[in-house]
Amino acid sequence: MGGAAALGFAAQTSQTSNESGVKVEKDVVVGKGGDTDLHCDIYRPPAGTEKRMALVHFHGGGFARGSKDTLAGQVTPITARGYVSITAQYRLSGVAKWPSQIEDAMTHIRWVRAHAGSLGIDPRRIAIVGHSAGGHIALFTAGQTGADLAACIAFYPQTDVRNIAQALMPPGSSEAAINDASPIAHIKAGYPPTVIFHGLSDVTIPPENSQHLLQVLRDAKVSSELHTFAGVPHEFDMHPEFAESCAVLTDFFLDRQVLHPRTYPPFAPGRGRGPA
Repeated sequence: MGGAAALGFAAQTSQTSNESGVKVEKDVVVGKGGDTDLHCDIYRPPAGTEKRMALVHFHGGGFARGSKDTLAGQVTPITARGYVSITAQYRLSGVAKWPSQIEDAMTHIRWVRAHAGSLGIDPRRIAIVGHSAGGHIALFTAGQTGADLAACIAFYPQTDVRNIAQALMPPGSSEAAINDASPIAHIKAGYPPTVIFHGLSDVTIPPENSQHLLQVLRDAKVSSELHTFAGVPHEFDMHPEFAESCAVLTDFFLDRQVLHPRTYPPFAPGRGRGPA
């Protein structure tokens, strides 16, 4: 027995994409955030492509809006490459203040790990993905004790909440608490390998934000890379060609960093080249 029945999921609908072969299970309950049932959608890769790795995705929207249902076009290309993708619901700032969003993210991570067998993934190979505010959630969660994530993928991530602190943070939050809400404050040795994507025409979150993030990661000796794209704005990967391009780069990153880790010798003129 497989699918929803094997996992004991709540009632849900399933559908299959004819173009990609990706199967989708909608509105699976993973637990509670306060009094709110937290749901996810499960995107399963085509048969024969499975890499036994899960990617847990968090949507953007400035913490105040958006939903998991907006991510279908962005997660399908990477799922088609063999990854199980989980699009996650979290409480928005109008419902619950920080750090409720991280509590919800951890609920999803624990649920995926607990159901690794039925999802067909290795519980040691769970990565987190986020877009904009969701990128903030992904980066912050990756630095938390107990998350034990294999990698982090951040699209045009928000890393500084000072301009939205009044809406996101609990009333009366101190400057120290606001600074601590930045994922940059939690990047240290042992942080998982991280890849960042950003459009160079982004005026919502400037690309310099991700350039600074990359430097912080490098200073902490974290395996990391930044991919930028000329002439595209915030949420550029909503365009199918960029979703596809980012999926190719993400797949290559995860293959090198998680699935088949390898290193490359330093350049030396006249010396043979290739992975170590």
